Amino acid sequence: MPTKDELFDRAVDHVADGDLAAAVAAYEEALALDPAFADAWQGLALAASQLGRHERAIEAAKKLVELAPEETLAHTTLSRVYQAAGMIPEAEAVAAKARILDWKRQLKEGGS
Repeated sequence: MPTKDELFDRAVDHVADGDLAAAVAAYEEALALDPAFADAWQGLALAASQLGRHERAIEAAKKLVELAPEETLAHTTLSRVYQAAGMIPEAEAVAAKARILDWKRQLKEGGS
């Protein structure tokens, strides 16, 4: 049985090959092994969004934000999938949160 990392790598290869449905399946298999695997939630959100599976993409991106609430990329991903789903006000609100997190990071790094 493949490990979560092997399944993740397989999903990334599927994305590179343009087989997004297979990528989604591999990301979901990885998440079945480790529901806290943030990178797999990220990949799942983006691949599902590209397939037009907006509801699944939003669910995955929200889970990513739940797992990594201080990560700018998590909020940016949620904003992107909201935008792809035509949910512009939601996308803009989450994008603003991503910008604030990035500014905080920059201030912290500059103050060190």
